[in-house]
Amino acid sequence: MNAVIAAVGIMLVLSLCRVHVVVALIIGALAGGLLGGLGVEGTLKAFNQGLGGGATVALSYALLGAFAVAIAKAGLAHALADKALALVGKQQEGAGGALKWLLIGLLLAVAISSQNLLPIHIAFIPLLVPPLLYVLSKLQLDRRLIACVLTFGLITPYMFLPVGFGGIFLNDILLANVAKSGVDVTGISITQAMAIPALGMLFGLLVAVLFSYRGKRVYDLEKVAQAERVDVQYNPLSLLVAGLAIAAAFVVQLWLDSMIIGALVGFVIFSVSGVVRWKEADGLFTEGMKMMAMIGFIMIAAAGFAEVMKTTGEVKTLVDSSAALIGHNKAVGALLMLLVGLLVTMGIGSSFSTIPIIAAIFVPLGVQLGFSPLAIVCIVGTAGALGDAGSPASDSTLGPTSGLNADGQHNHIWDSVVPTFLHYNLPLLAFGWAAAMLL
Repeated sequence: MNAVIAAVGIMLVLSLCRVHVVVALIIGALAGGLLGGLGVEGTLKAFNQGLGGGATVALSYALLGAFAVAIAKAGLAHALADKALALVGKQQEGAGGALKWLLIGLLLAVAISSQNLLPIHIAFIPLLVPPLLYVLSKLQLDRRLIACVLTFGLITPYMFLPVGFGGIFLNDILLANVAKSGVDVTGISITQAMAIPALGMLFGLLVAVLFSYRGKRVYDLEKVAQAERVDVQYNPLSLLVAGLAIAAAFVVQLWLDSMIIGALVGFVIFSVSGVVRWKEADGLFTEGMKMMAMIGFIMIAAAGFAEVMKTTGEVKTLVDSSAALIGHNKAVGALLMLLVGLLVTMGIGSSFSTIPIIAAIFVPLGVQLGFSPLAIVCIVGTAGALGDAGSPASDSTLGPTSGLNADGQHNHIWDSVVPTFLHYNLPLLAFGWAAAMLL
């Protein structure tokens, strides 16, 4: 059996059996390394080499966690939550639909903006979502629905719009690697190439919102109150400082291209202003780092897992063997390429890292099968995006969980990973295949 298939399969099965994701990643990496002929020593060496690749991201999220706690201390998100609670109190029975849709729309808009307008990725989730949990629970909104909404906003914009993270993914990675592999991409509209797959994501979102999770789900309000400081004190000055700190963090991040420095500047502003007292700063900083530490550990382990997969050389073997099965059948070829992309991305946890791996093989194969340059770009882009939703190690699922599980009532695998996999990967497969055949 191919080492990549075995490793990813073991990791997914263990995760579904509620084994911690970090443990599942380590066991999966060991199994894949041994099957790939690396031996125990070689596997551990590759795993350790890969760990450094996730360190920067982990540190960024840890500092963002500290920044998030400082914002919570200032009361900005709580002011928003209190306003929403007041609206809930005014709602007559059965008349809470407007607020429900307002909150869903707000979270969707912020998630989309985090990829394109203000490229902060998942950093907004621990800032905004925990203070809203009480309101969401009061309305009995299913958190699986919120997870699907957030994941849609984290993925669809970058795979469709060439702005912010989308500019990096579509122009710097996708088009660059397709061109590097021998296809002329001059004059190709990247938005046109990815439009139909993006419609697949929209279809999945509509199914989740209108059908799958439209019913109410009861959560323990006492647990929410214990986890979230619902009595946080705030005033116009603390809210103003919070706004200035956020703006400064955004500007610094965009200027220096560093989430670490941006979050640090924001935290310093809170400390200097007095909103966070000097004697409290150390405790708050530690609290924030604890909040995001789990995401950091998972992403570090995922980087080690990905390095083991690459070192085995079995990714190329998997892609090559798939190519051999295809023959000259375009329909089968498109489907297999998308399935391989799904498997690789779910294992690596990053669509950005998948594209360079698969483009080298898929582009010549697409040319051989007679696909147009536009269709080739679509296939490679969709194959890379597949698996970003529904992977236990993807920040597109870890991010929503970091906010929704603040009170321990949202399971990462069954409430984030499985719902997003079903609602996004399956439609993306279907719409991506259709696009490949039509373009």
